[in-house]
Amino acid sequence: MLEKYEPVIGLEIHAQMKTKSKAFCGCSTEFNAPANSNVCPVCLGHPGVLPVLNSELVNFIVKMGLATNCKIREKSIFARKNYFYPDLSKGYQITQFETPICYDGFFDIELKDHSTKKIGITRIHMEEDAGKSIHDFSDDDSLIDFNRCGVPLIEIVSEPDIRSIEEATAYLNKVKQILVYLEINDGNMEEGSLRCDANISIRKIGEEKYGTRTEIKNLNSFRNVADALEAEIKRQYDVLESGGEVYYTTMNYDASKKVTTPMRSKEEAHDYRYFPEPDLVSVEIKNEILDKIKSELPELPESKKIRFYKEYSLPEYDIDILIQEKPLSNFYEEIVTHLDVKDEKNYKTVSNIIL
Repeated sequence: MLEKYEPVIGLEIHAQMKTKSKAFCGCSTEFNAPANSNVCPVCLGHPGVLPVLNSELVNFIVKMGLATNCKIREKSIFARKNYFYPDLSKGYQITQFETPICYDGFFDIELKDHSTKKIGITRIHMEEDAGKSIHDFSDDDSLIDFNRCGVPLIEIVSEPDIRSIEEATAYLNKVKQILVYLEINDGNMEEGSLRCDANISIRKIGEEKYGTRTEIKNLNSFRNVADALEAEIKRQYDVLESGGEVYYTTMNYDASKKVTTPMRSKEEAHDYRYFPEPDLVSVEIKNEILDKIKSELPELPESKKIRFYKEYSLPEYDIDILIQEKPLSNFYEEIVTHLDVKDEKNYKTVSNIIL
């Protein structure tokens, strides 16, 4: 299949920010609180109330932008994304459209053969989450929990630079790792604090023109991302090889059957009617604010990997595992500080015990 065609993949990653309060009101962001207990007139969109931006959200997104080599826009605005869905009580979502706060970034991913590849970042923007529909209690009724409504998100949109499932999972893992190192997201895909949409098309090897893409929504694990991409690549291949045409479609992934199925076609897609959010002022990032945030950036995985090699002379295999999780690398360094003899042999012994 991949002898004739290559996939072209871009990922949109939605990351909930680890703020104590919501994006535009003072409600708690506590996970698993009793249903509809962390709500107020602002996040429910009652008439006459005004949102106030959580400044921590700006701080967090700029950190992510700097960590991914993005340009930081000096002045950006919010927009309203209008659509009707039961879990969106306001009838619109506050997001960013034409002026994302971070744009034109990149970082390198490392593959299994130890080669690296540069993946571009189109944009990173701020937005609020919607509520949660619950279908488990009845076959006839759905319930709504609005606790998640207004929880601050950032959306990280990649360029369509990804050419394999391995590259896609490596990219997703790198984004998760950076978010956790920055301590702005917990990386918990199972609880929904990190979610992924995948845009994918295939084209004949050697062609420069992109094929027609489809979008797979709401993938909540690394396994689902890999399996959904594999299923959609096969589906598009079968369509093209049978003489058919791939249409721009939003797809759903059925993990139990390992197939992708259409949710809506381009003709059924929403017209979101974006327009500037009238109730929020623009966000201005002045040089002194940018310098302050830069000074607060922690050591990131790539820098830590280089330092571990220089300071501890560990094998690359050990280092990759130790730095994968920030608490694990911190634990390792805490132990080696207490060694009576600090040499390569003991550094490796500590690594062996931990791993």
